[in-house]
Amino acid sequence: MLVLLPLIERATTASYLNKKQYTYNMVYRQGKIQSFWGGGKLTLQTRKERYRSELRAETLSAARELIQKEGYEGLTIRKLAQRMQCSPMALYSYFADKQALLIALALEGFEKVAKRFDSTAHRDPLTAVRRILLDYIAYAEENPNEYRILFLSVETLGELKLSREDLQERNPAFGALFKRVETCVKAGVLQGDAFAVSTVLWTAAHGAASLLITAQKFPFGSRRLYAEEVVATILSGTQNRVIERI
Repeated sequence: MLVLLPLIERATTASYLNKKQYTYNMVYRQGKIQSFWGGGKLTLQTRKERYRSELRAETLSAARELIQKEGYEGLTIRKLAQRMQCSPMALYSYFADKQALLIALALEGFEKVAKRFDSTAHRDPLTAVRRILLDYIAYAEENPNEYRILFLSVETLGELKLSREDLQERNPAFGALFKRVETCVKAGVLQGDAFAVSTVLWTAAHGAASLLITAQKFPFGSRRLYAEEVVATILSGTQNRVIERI
């Protein structure tokens, strides 16, 4: 017996969701219906969880596009539901309100940034810190619209009520930087409180990234050299200071 999943109220074609048809509220993706039922030994609970994960990702993607088109003010659950051809109540089962949606976008953005840091895992710790800071700036330059949406919004970041432990352990971008800085502190390369040092370094990288994508007509000369000089200067400064807990 097929059980209907009460997440989207229609079983007709949803043009936004990959232009594939929803039957019994289950997603067809590239014809691989077996990945949801009939082709494997997935339990009903597993199918539900996979479906919810897929639809959540689609919702965040649609929200990002809507913000790019209409700005933060234009993002509402109702407009998003219209864009995805589903009912607002279907989306409320994932996000309590607009703010919850923005926070989810911000956290997803941190994960994307963190993926760039994987190559630093086996490097000298100070070299790894330098690479992370440069990668952070490069991400902003390569994805200016997304960076603005995720990291230059007071509405989004202002609501991320995270403790130091949250940032260190559950924020993948800041966590990666913190771990490398912590290694440097233990090795005596940097001195002081690892969280404080990480915050100062991140502040410099974030400032450079923000300037590069907002001051398009500023006469930087070489934008790459500017980024490298900012990182080199802040690292030189932190190496010659003991940054206590802030």
